[in-house]
Amino acid sequence: MVAASISGQRVTLAAVARTAGVSVSTASLAFSGLGPVSDATRDKVLAAADTLGYSGPDPRARSLRQGRSGVVGMLVENSVIRAFRDPVNVGMVDGVAEVLGDAGAGVLLLTDAPHARSAFDNAAMDGMVLSGCSPLVAELLESLRRRHIPTVLLGSRARPGVPAVDVDNLTATEQLARRLAELGHRQAATVTLPLDAAGTQFVSPALLAGAGGDTAADRLRGFWSVFPTGVALAATDSTVEEGERIGRLLLDRVDRPTAVVAQSDLLAAGVVRAAEGLGLAVPTDLSVVGFDGIELQTFTSHALTTMRQPMQDKGRTAARTVLRLIEGGRPRSVTLDCEFVPGTTIAPPPP
Repeated sequence: MVAASISGQRVTLAAVARTAGVSVSTASLAFSGLGPVSDATRDKVLAAADTLGYSGPDPRARSLRQGRSGVVGMLVENSVIRAFRDPVNVGMVDGVAEVLGDAGAGVLLLTDAPHARSAFDNAAMDGMVLSGCSPLVAELLESLRRRHIPTVLLGSRARPGVPAVDVDNLTATEQLARRLAELGHRQAATVTLPLDAAGTQFVSPALLAGAGGDTAADRLRGFWSVFPTGVALAATDSTVEEGERIGRLLLDRVDRPTAVVAQSDLLAAGVVRAAEGLGLAVPTDLSVVGFDGIELQTFTSHALTTMRQPMQDKGRTAARTVLRLIEGGRPRSVTLDCEFVPGTTIAPPPP
């Protein structure tokens, strides 16, 4: 960046060129290392820069010349502090930051909270990784389209002209549900991620048809393909506390299910807590499966049966995709594989 001289004035490349006795273009080539500049000339320019305290061209000026900010936005749901309590979000952000950092780009974290919409609609950024399971994806995407910002969806289905990076949520959930059915379970329920902006709790097929949360909708379809009459209740967030709250609603009744498919591991851990709080043993009285493949030792002593998704790889792939979009490429959507992780939380239903 541009350095300040001892007198307090900012040192420019032109001042370095004058001191070295070369043209500004030659000095620029000496710093870039891309042009036909002799070693002697380059050494002279670098020596002049060292004397004046100049460390190189201002990256902000270069960004302005290129018409770019050098920043890529990334959506995190609700608030940053709440998002970072979920290891899934942390893994995806880490993957995005790794690739963008290697490319010399910065990451701007934005939220979908109402008070943050002004920043989302006006922040200077070259591209956007629209991540998460927010029911507001369609609305946020429309804002990005109006601004002509290259966007990749992370955790949502692709839209026309907008590629996506995700896992096959429907098939992965269907596999989990089928394992429960093969054990003999016939009365199962599911705890879903948020499906609409209103926070509707009881999920009906009509609500599913107009759902805004792609991940939650696809996982619910996978569950209902195996248990078509299974009860579905939606959480307001992917947290242990929400899983425990919804779990009590499902289990504190005479006709309680013998198995619960939770759409995240944090929700599943909450369901386990609810069961044990009601005096039910897992998996003897209740089988529970999750989705994500995160470490849960802080929340439960059980080894959760779940589907592990490649969180960091999702972030890395999304970052590579948005960089290609920024450069004018037309990358395709990518679907990554999940891995079944057997645990100690499923068993045949009680007699």
